[in-house]
Amino acid sequence: MDRKYEQVGTAFTCRSFAEYVRMFALDEPFDPRGEVLDAAAGASSFTADAARRGFRAVAVDPRYRLPQEGLFREARTEIDVSTAKLEGLQDLFDFSYYGNLDNHRAGREASLKRFMDDFAADGRDGSGRYVAGELPHLPFADDRFALVLCSHFLFLYGEHFDAEFHQRAVFELIRVCRPGGEVRIYPLVTLHFREYPHLDRLLEAVRRAGCSVRFQESKLPFIPGSHRLLVIRKPLKS
Repeated sequence: MDRKYEQVGTAFTCRSFAEYVRMFALDEPFDPRGEVLDAAAGASSFTADAARRGFRAVAVDPRYRLPQEGLFREARTEIDVSTAKLEGLQDLFDFSYYGNLDNHRAGREASLKRFMDDFAADGRDGSGRYVAGELPHLPFADDRFALVLCSHFLFLYGEHFDAEFHQRAVFELIRVCRPGGEVRIYPLVTLHFREYPHLDRLLEAVRRAGCSVRFQESKLPFIPGSHRLLVIRKPLKS
């Protein structure tokens, strides 16, 4: 039987700063030394948690255009829906970090609370941490961010978005990354838990553009087969 994570459309999920550090194998203590972008950020609290630590972080997601209450309601519903799906797939997933499904849900709820508080306050102090926008056309200037992160969107939805979309989206992340900075994408598997089938061809194009590419071990391999992340380094300008 071919088991997969059933998904219609894209999920509006919430993950924490600690999960991001592990997923993306970021240095600890994390010190980005520049502005960080969380692309297709959903309701994750990474940006809120980063701001509390004194870092400059920006989250971008198309759903930030929605009315606030509708946005929060969708995120709450997603916790219920995703928990129910995971209950039937628990034997496939690696719960070594979370312990069990109840802890996993509790973490989502805590992350969502921090996101909602920060999102509701954003803009009142001129910070503008949450920006409505979507790949492959982000509303940011070239070469802005020291680190660009994309969690659980590219590659995971490889059956929703075609190879052309993925290539345009990856090059858009590279565009907004500053020279010498990095783009990190995780996971590299689809909802069928198989590696994204067009990855090699995409990376050939990235290398031709002058970027270096490497794979790194993730410290949070929760999804089956998700032990690696992609790291793209943008070259310094000559």
